[in-house]
Amino acid sequence: MRDAIRLLLNGRAVELRGVDPRMTLLDWLRVERRMTGTKEGCNEGDCGACTVSVTRLENGRPARRALNACIQLLPMLDGCAVTTVEGAAPAGRLHPAQEAIVRLHGSQCGFCTPGFVMSIHAACGPGAPPEADSPPDLLAGNLCRCTGYGPLLEAARQARAAPRPDWEPDEAALAAMLRGMEDDEDLRLEGGGCVAHAPASLEALCALAAERPQALVVAGATDVGLWLTKRLDEPAELIFTHRVKELRQIIDRENEITIGAGVRYVDARPVLARAATDLGELIRRIGSVQVRNAGTIGGNIANGSPIGDMAPALIALGARIELRHGARLRSLPLEDFFIDYGRQDRAPGELLTAIRLPRPADPQRLRCWKISKRFDQDITAVLGAFDIAVEEGVVRHARIAFGGMAATPKRARALEQALLGRPWTERTVEAALPALAQDFSPIDDMRASAAYRLRAAGALLRKRLIEDMAPGAPTRLAGAREGAA
Repeated sequence: MRDAIRLLLNGRAVELRGVDPRMTLLDWLRVERRMTGTKEGCNEGDCGACTVSVTRLENGRPARRALNACIQLLPMLDGCAVTTVEGAAPAGRLHPAQEAIVRLHGSQCGFCTPGFVMSIHAACGPGAPPEADSPPDLLAGNLCRCTGYGPLLEAARQARAAPRPDWEPDEAALAAMLRGMEDDEDLRLEGGGCVAHAPASLEALCALAAERPQALVVAGATDVGLWLTKRLDEPAELIFTHRVKELRQIIDRENEITIGAGVRYVDARPVLARAATDLGELIRRIGSVQVRNAGTIGGNIANGSPIGDMAPALIALGARIELRHGARLRSLPLEDFFIDYGRQDRAPGELLTAIRLPRPADPQRLRCWKISKRFDQDITAVLGAFDIAVEEGVVRHARIAFGGMAATPKRARALEQALLGRPWTERTVEAALPALAQDFSPIDDMRASAAYRLRAAGALLRKRLIEDMAPGAPTRLAGAREGAA
């Protein structure tokens, strides 16, 4: 068992003992290391001012990702190479991201600039995510209050096209550096009145969680980070899941896709997009590049939020989940996991370990749409997911689920029954819409009124019909990628 965090900071090895495992990377950089180029803006993963590049081995190869330092806890950086704006280039030289921003006058007040530099820096590295070739997607998680986005978008394009800087290690050398920090030891870290565990195997993780049900389980920390920085929670014990390789696996079979609970959105998106086109587009609307690089599908489900974006789509596709308590394993439909607001069918010490998704027969059959005030980086008001199969003009299969409409993600069973066995026509849809009021009694809140939510949910079903009846009709945002909401 190891008692120290090991990482590379701007190319130099660092070993940390006795640090508070609840400390964020941002606080450690600014307070402990006096590296103030990484800025604190929102301190909740929204503005991107604190963006850093983090490189880790993925399937044996290095992959560089942009992450929000404000919601990354130090133990999560074990075995990684962290690059801050101070380390993006040697003294007296500029990284292509920096050079392009200078040349194009992309910096105004300058507070957000380090975050933009590091988002572009990450996209210029090995294992670049799909968003790397779309500057608006790539930089959606970096906010500029001076509104100077034009030069920054162009800087991202030019930096991506520039040659790799000659001072950066090649992929083989970087992989060797990262492998030098790898081991199969469990971590036990203690400092600041908190104890943290980071097991290296699924068996060790499940045994530990069963023995210590009071401990807070941390996956991607995109929620937990806010509990610490905004609610000022002070959990006494943490269990991190990121070292468990079994939880990071995706098994893509002919009839089923198994997604480990620790799989991040950035890794799941290509697989899920091939299975169902709209799943890929839905993931593109979740948070930002930085959030998707950290957040896990299992963590999102286990938190049980009624506005979590993935659950309605997975419910519509008939997904099941696997739960494990010690050595005991059980499986249940995802729709049965959510009991009430803040309550899930999960015993103390029981962990969600995998999501099993039946492969859709037709990648185009699932349609899902997210309604929010902003296209990027916003929380859902209503999310509708529709898996509808029509044969000879008649609805033969209907699984419909919504998020944001109830205390939990939930199927619209009355609406489904009102459609099944009937002609797939406007008359059938209009006659079925009143059933939504049997399925849901939405609340009024800051995101939408109850009346708006019901009307919007009905409009999404109409949109589903229109897309079937009039392929190519302008039902989606102009200029967005094919399949965009």
